[in-house]
Amino acid sequence: MDSAEIRSRFLRFFQARDHHLVPSSSLLLDDPTLLFVNAGMVPFKPYFLGEATPPHPRLTSVQKCLRTLDIEDVGKDTRHASFFQMCGNFSLGDYFKEKAIPYAWELLTSSLEDGGYGLDPDRLWITVYLDDDEAADIWHHQVGVPLERIQRMGMADNYWSMGVAGPCGPDSEIFYDRGPEYGREGGPAVDDSRYIEVWNLVFMQNLRGPSGDYKDGFEIIGELPHKNIDTGMGLERLACILQGVDNIYEIDTTRIILQRATELTGIHYGADHESDVRLRVVADHTRACTFIIGDGVTPGNDGRGYVLRRLLRRVIRNMRLLGADGSERSDRVIGPLVDAAIEAMGPQYPELVADAARIRHLAEAEEVAFLLTLSKGTTLFESAVADLPATGTRVLPGAAAFALHDTYGFPIDLTLEMAAEAGVAVDEDGFRELMREQRTRARLDAQARKAGLADNAVYRELFERDGATEWLAYEGLDTSAHVLALLQDLTPVPTLSEGQIGTVVLDRTTFYAESGGQHADAGSLVGDGVEVEVLDVQRPVKGLVAHQVRVTKGELVTGAEVEARVDPLWRLQARQAHSGTHVIHAALREVLGPDALQAGSFNRPGYLRLDFSWSKALNRRARADIEAVTNRAVRDDLPVRVDYMTLAQAKEAGALALFGETYGETVRVVEIGGPWSRELCGGTHVSGSAQIGPLAVTGESSIGSGIRRIEAVVGLPAYEYLARERDIVDRMAELLKARPDELAHRVESMVTRLKDAERELARLRSAQLTADIGGIIGTGVEVGAVRIWTFRAPAGVDAGALRELVTKGRSFVGAGVPALLVGAAVSEGKVALVAATNDAGRSHGLSAGSALKAALPAVSGRGGGKDDMAQGGGTDTNGVDAALAAALRSVQDTVRT
Repeated sequence: MDSAEIRSRFLRFFQARDHHLVPSSSLLLDDPTLLFVNAGMVPFKPYFLGEATPPHPRLTSVQKCLRTLDIEDVGKDTRHASFFQMCGNFSLGDYFKEKAIPYAWELLTSSLEDGGYGLDPDRLWITVYLDDDEAADIWHHQVGVPLERIQRMGMADNYWSMGVAGPCGPDSEIFYDRGPEYGREGGPAVDDSRYIEVWNLVFMQNLRGPSGDYKDGFEIIGELPHKNIDTGMGLERLACILQGVDNIYEIDTTRIILQRATELTGIHYGADHESDVRLRVVADHTRACTFIIGDGVTPGNDGRGYVLRRLLRRVIRNMRLLGADGSERSDRVIGPLVDAAIEAMGPQYPELVADAARIRHLAEAEEVAFLLTLSKGTTLFESAVADLPATGTRVLPGAAAFALHDTYGFPIDLTLEMAAEAGVAVDEDGFRELMREQRTRARLDAQARKAGLADNAVYRELFERDGATEWLAYEGLDTSAHVLALLQDLTPVPTLSEGQIGTVVLDRTTFYAESGGQHADAGSLVGDGVEVEVLDVQRPVKGLVAHQVRVTKGELVTGAEVEARVDPLWRLQARQAHSGTHVIHAALREVLGPDALQAGSFNRPGYLRLDFSWSKALNRRARADIEAVTNRAVRDDLPVRVDYMTLAQAKEAGALALFGETYGETVRVVEIGGPWSRELCGGTHVSGSAQIGPLAVTGESSIGSGIRRIEAVVGLPAYEYLARERDIVDRMAELLKARPDELAHRVESMVTRLKDAERELARLRSAQLTADIGGIIGTGVEVGAVRIWTFRAPAGVDAGALRELVTKGRSFVGAGVPALLVGAAVSEGKVALVAATNDAGRSHGLSAGSALKAALPAVSGRGGGKDDMAQGGGTDTNGVDAALAAALRSVQDTVRT
């Protein structure tokens, strides 16, 4: 049975039992505790926490998940992966153990003809929590599982919690016995390699406090008023059993990627353990990366972008170690692997097929960047190895290996491989210790994220007490409102006095809370004898709007009646900017093509920026065309229309969704000019495109691999920007005595003449220096059988001219004299140092690199080179004489030695 059929059977089974189908959410959710969705229940947390009302008391889904805590361990065993799919059925205050347990058993053991998976009941083992007699009784008496195949386990194995105060409860797990060839008899308590977990049923029945953990136990403070069911069946693990393969890497969806990797490397899966581990990493990470990019993440240096970059680079690195070096375009590997992942997962996730070109483009751009990183890292590695003889050791320090890994993205495996080739060792213990410290910092950061969720507890309590804020931002600018709560530093307070800053929660508001790239509204709250400036507006929990305010007059009291007033000019310019963002997005796609899709945005009154997928800078013509298309749309006063529909209807209508955003079942679609610009959006907009006003593109730049950013001003700020540009043109025309349309030619001509003059001046200066070379370098100092020249260059000599001067000085002294020359120059407050030797000097042991290394500390400098030529620079201009003296002394010490 293929994976797609396993998925379909699960959903059909529970839909037939009155479960509402919930499509898989994005891997990215608005959850401060998580970078990625890491369990099937994560999208349903607001329902379990009471922050939102579920669409139905019974739900079912197949959720894509990503776990990244143990990336380094992926592939080393045959059961764990970073990307996986979790089939789940959920009951929110409806049925409990009495139905959840029989449902799972029925689906697993029913025949294929009856819609089940046809597993042999005699091969299924059950674990329950130590004192969960109710679950054990249902398994034995209602389902018929023999007592000897029901094992009781402790909290670490059979109890569930989110890790913070809130819902928790015991769980029961179903294991499949793969047979004696996989390990010892005795059930999952004895051998969890032979007995593979396929289903976990969580019985969410308790409330836990903030203290405790799995090892020492939780503080259970009571029972939930409504008991819930959260189950998860591992699709990949069940596929492993139903397809009769040894591990999750050999199932249908992963095997396709393995085979593609085999074609690219010539290494067959099963050849040896080390190669198998590498192929598993490639298969798992490629699939994970495909979904992460599909959900809108781009490679970066922090957060989700860093995880994606790390996974992609592990794929490329492992492919390289398997023999695909990717040095030539035709040998690059990530594109074919991504194609294989989309081929494998497309039947279950057709959006991957539709988005294949963008996903492949971003992955390939990161491969190109990583190949450059490998080149750079190789150079740095070679430099570090070259410095080892001076330290008297042949061991590369752990700090150097960690810097290569952490700063330059250079994998430790490559460092070890190249070190072995160079005949040196690596301080792996030191490297591992630094990695452990980094992981500890990451763990503390994750705990801080989790603690951040606890900071929202006061808002959750307000939500539970007063319900959702009546949000009227689409209805108008002003409304009367009732002050429900005042907070300072997340602590409820009865009043806010004049000059104080705090947070206000109202029963209704017209203020737009920052979201979807749109800045929050500005305005005021006005009551009897009190005036309050609204500084920011956010949604700390779904459904609740919180206003950060400063009291400018009087005293604001909990329970007061106020008038919420949005600044009308602020809202007008915010609407112009947000609608301008949609229009410029449509213009980008019209000018560049459909692949130029939005990857992020931000807009505030008068300003917008839009990030989009594109691999190269926009030329002047493209920028002008985008600006022209945008302003034509403004001129044509295209109608703006807002509709509400299901997400499926919006996709069918061709509405564009911002990658990385999460949407409910009902979405808001904003059209400008009909299908020309049709996007999912919750922001405020103009009613006709002419209201946007003029738009001027002010900048375009790269913000990451394969992502560009375009910036613009809109409305009155655009007019002011263009007026300033016109004023600059007028002043230049006046200065150059030229018409505006002649300026470009006139300036180009002036620049050409200036460059010609600079080249001629440099030629004359070089000729003068050459003519006086003997006077500049002097007679030198005889040290044993060699002669050393140290000198200061004349004023006006920069680093490039100094190198030329030292090179000519080396020719001037002749080939017969064993010579070392060290020159220094001061230019624009910085010191340049250049050292050079001739063949005779090097035959006597002279080294330009060693001499430079001795000189650099005196000028607080850095640099390097080889025996024949070395160059560096420093910032301490007072240390030039000391630097030259140190270079000479280093030679004298060497000769005496």
